[in-house]
Amino acid sequence: MLDPRICPACGDLARVPLVEGEIRRCGRCGHRWPFHRLPLYALTGPSGAGKSTVGSRLVSRLAGEVVVLEQDVLWTAGLRDDVDGHPAFRATWLRMAAMIHQNGVPVLLCGTVVPPEFERLPERALFSEIRYLALIAEPEALAERLRGRPAWRGWDEARIAETLAFNDWLRRDAVALDPPVGLFDTTGASLDASVERVVAWVRHCGRLRS
Repeated sequence: MLDPRICPACGDLARVPLVEGEIRRCGRCGHRWPFHRLPLYALTGPSGAGKSTVGSRLVSRLAGEVVVLEQDVLWTAGLRDDVDGHPAFRATWLRMAAMIHQNGVPVLLCGTVVPPEFERLPERALFSEIRYLALIAEPEALAERLRGRPAWRGWDEARIAETLAFNDWLRRDAVALDPPVGLFDTTGASLDASVERVVAWVRHCGRLRS
């Protein structure tokens, strides 16, 4: 079975998956099977900081090294649980990434997420670690980018103010999170420079684990 929560021997659905090194173990029947417990890379930050723009360039730059995915593709009605960090949405992404990892290649997920929203979930056990890098921007530049978006995207002033508050919070508290979140300010950075910064981050993290 591909769903990493389900035992292929007895079919038990684990609430908290048991992973021991490179082995998944069923807590019910004791069956053990090979499991790639790889790191997950989370490219996060507020809307307008550059995640999607940079992410689209990472697909070719990191081909064969990581699988680049856009978080919002699963932001569907059934997963919009507005309860304490959207746990159903986050857990679905962790299971999806863990399934992709069984092909032996780690995932880089582009989307707004912070450690408390991933680290407390049962599916966190499926990864050796989650690394976080946030793209941020100066408030004035970020607000200008958001106001310049098409009207259909619904960026009114209240939503912009909320995003600016999140941006400010990251700038202030990212290093105090567990694990800490790295920061890269895209305000004066070219797209090429931003892409290269993320590529360097992914490859540096890869060397740390090898």
